[in-house]
Amino acid sequence: MDLQSLNRSVIEEFRANSGKVAGNFDGMPLLLINIIGAKSGKPYTKPLAYIVDGDRFVVIASYAGHEHNPPWYHNLLAHPDIDIEVEDQVIPVTASVAGEPERTVLFDKMASAMPVFSDYQSKSSRLIPVVIFARR
Repeated sequence: MDLQSLNRSVIEEFRANSGKVAGNFDGMPLLLINIIGAKSGKPYTKPLAYIVDGDRFVVIASYAGHEHNPPWYHNLLAHPDIDIEVEDQVIPVTASVAGEPERTVLFDKMASAMPVFSDYQSKSSRLIPVVIFARR
């Protein structure tokens, strides 16, 4: 199954089950970002693992350890005011990139809950960004 098909099935299952997804994502906290393409201007949705930090939602732009940031990250930089879906709620947020030392603190917090993110960082020479979604 290609990545687009996988994402589509995860999004459908997420929306049908108030944010719960089985299989490889069973028990993993997922949210959906509803973003606008920086160049295309087209809307699209992407599922991402997250943690909560106070009243903020935190995601890591790991791209599974690739040497460049994921496309959704560039789209957020161009259009930071988006909606996210958490469980059965749609929440308007503004995205920002965490600076140091907060980036490391949040990365370590998420990596301790989901060790795969440490693996992704060890595979990449780039410093993987951490994105914060604050309610608007």
